[in-house]
Amino acid sequence: MSSEEDLPRLEAIDFGAIYRREMREQRLAPKPPSAWDGRASGYGCGPEAAPRGAGAGQGVGGYVQAFLSRLRLDEARSVLDVGCGPGTLALPIAMRVHEVLALDNSAGMLEELRRRAAEQGATNVKTVLRAWEDDWSDLLVADIAIASRSTLVDDLEAALHKLVAHARLQVCLSYPVGGSFVDPDILAVVGLNPPRVPDHFLLLGMLHRMGIVPTVELLHTPSRLAACTDFDTFANRLAWSTGPLEDAATARLRAWWLADTARAAKGGRPMRWALVHWNVDEGAGR
Repeated sequence: MSSEEDLPRLEAIDFGAIYRREMREQRLAPKPPSAWDGRASGYGCGPEAAPRGAGAGQGVGGYVQAFLSRLRLDEARSVLDVGCGPGTLALPIAMRVHEVLALDNSAGMLEELRRRAAEQGATNVKTVLRAWEDDWSDLLVADIAIASRSTLVDDLEAALHKLVAHARLQVCLSYPVGGSFVDPDILAVVGLNPPRVPDHFLLLGMLHRMGIVPTVELLHTPSRLAACTDFDTFANRLAWSTGPLEDAATARLRAWWLADTARAAKGGRPMRWALVHWNVDEGAGR
């Protein structure tokens, strides 16, 4: 039986290795670029979007406003947005800084971002097709580096080091909390137990080993299944996270949907995100 003296010190725990092991054991693989390419044109029109006019704390619009409010944009001329998608953050940031470098591994998302930037007259957004795992040596070091809802990668520790290396003033990112993108009660209806996302405390442990003490806040966004107006849309959104459903599972899900449409419209529990940010130019909080 182990005693307290046998327990490892916090500094001795390799949180990055634990994260990588959990990703392998859960067989949790980030979706390929082609999967995001197919969603690019409609991305920003569902619950994952930032609805215009949403007040602070109201849905994903509140998430976006909260994220932006933590950035030191008044002090910055350049921002690096990693996993930028169609420009949910890059475009409003472009209105306040000299240059935005937007990275994504999905050509479709970058094409959609360029289309939206042209519509808004945002000529200071540069897009680069690049993944977390690629070589970043040719990329500029920006004043601020951000990664919003794009940090579920094979090697999070390596990703963190890249963000730090490409930021002069500040780093700000978000990471999922709770282990799943779908309410476990809904997964139980269809009889699924999908892989769990590594805990966000591993992220904080990695930063601790890097000498970084960040500010951590909890933000909520509507479930990905929220506000569906028909069952087929609901089932398709669920399948995006779980994979195709068998006929029997679809039948159970339909019965659950019809039994309480008000409950179904909520799409289950809200998503929770850890908003993690720190100042690079102030010794990262230490």
